[in-house]
Amino acid sequence: MAGIPIAVDIMGGDAAPDAIIQGVGEALDFYGDAYHLFLVGDQEKIAAGLKTIGKSGHLQLEIVHAPDVIEMGDHPVSSVRSKPHSSINVAIDLVKKKEARGVFSAGNTGAAVGSAYLKWRMLPGLERPCIATVIPHEKGSFVLLDSGATVDCSPQNLAQFAVMGDIYSRTVLGRKEPRVGLLCNGTEIGKGNHLTVEAFKMLRDVESLNFIGNVEGHDLFSGHVDVVVCDGFVGNVVLKSCEQMAKSMGQMLKQQLMKRMLWKVGALLSKGAFQEFKKLLDPSEVGGAPLLGVNGSCVIGHGNSNPMAVRNGIRAVGELVKHNVNDAIVDQVHQYGLDNLISLN
Repeated sequence: MAGIPIAVDIMGGDAAPDAIIQGVGEALDFYGDAYHLFLVGDQEKIAAGLKTIGKSGHLQLEIVHAPDVIEMGDHPVSSVRSKPHSSINVAIDLVKKKEARGVFSAGNTGAAVGSAYLKWRMLPGLERPCIATVIPHEKGSFVLLDSGATVDCSPQNLAQFAVMGDIYSRTVLGRKEPRVGLLCNGTEIGKGNHLTVEAFKMLRDVESLNFIGNVEGHDLFSGHVDVVVCDGFVGNVVLKSCEQMAKSMGQMLKQQLMKRMLWKVGALLSKGAFQEFKKLLDPSEVGGAPLLGVNGSCVIGHGNSNPMAVRNGIRAVGELVKHNVNDAIVDQVHQYGLDNLISLN
């Protein structure tokens, strides 16, 4: 088998299966034989979709039938258990059986997290998974984690998230010495709630981790921090707020530019700059967010992922595998002495 074997949840996403299949086609065109893709979902729909994009019988593709789908509105955990033959469960099972090395899904996030956690279990020494989302700012980007996998956290969980974010930033994003900050309502030592105060104490004592202390909301987009650590509840609120703010700012700017003819002309002359700015903020360029901590490689795409997002999401799974991110996480968690802590949660 040529290429890294990756399972793709064809039925997951608002525009599934068409957008996912088109994304698979783009991945083949862009990356050649770098990936061997298992297309998991309704066999007839997948076959029809591949015929439409001219990829029927492609040697880098295998169709794996999965008759059920966990919809976006389904309860994640109960659906994972009640629909064992859903596309996300079958995709996760392919990794468990060592037929695939990773999974991409743009479907129900909670279902992807739940299935990976239940079937793959956690990496040795780790307690809870986290989603690491790369968010752009004026000087580059930062990694926010957890952005939604574990809502209720212990201080130990946050300390482990920090290590995972550090490893991901180093290995995949190429940061030499990532600055790690703990999201809080003040930068002073002792600020925050019990969770952040105790997590601060742990992170302060972790050698080789470039922990810069507490960071506030206004630090996120200043280029002051590379890895931002928080629980999944706070992280998801931050992420959704950032996504909507970016959309709203774009619409507000467009409305203002349309008010005067001179401004319209200026906007037309600046079209290239606006296109580059839009590209910078487009989550499709990243493809998805890795689920870290579980004993497998999984990238979760946005529910409205378009073909470009799917293509880049598949590449993101490949990056996790190629850089052996999971092995690095286990080694570093052990080195920092964070693998033998028992959470109270």
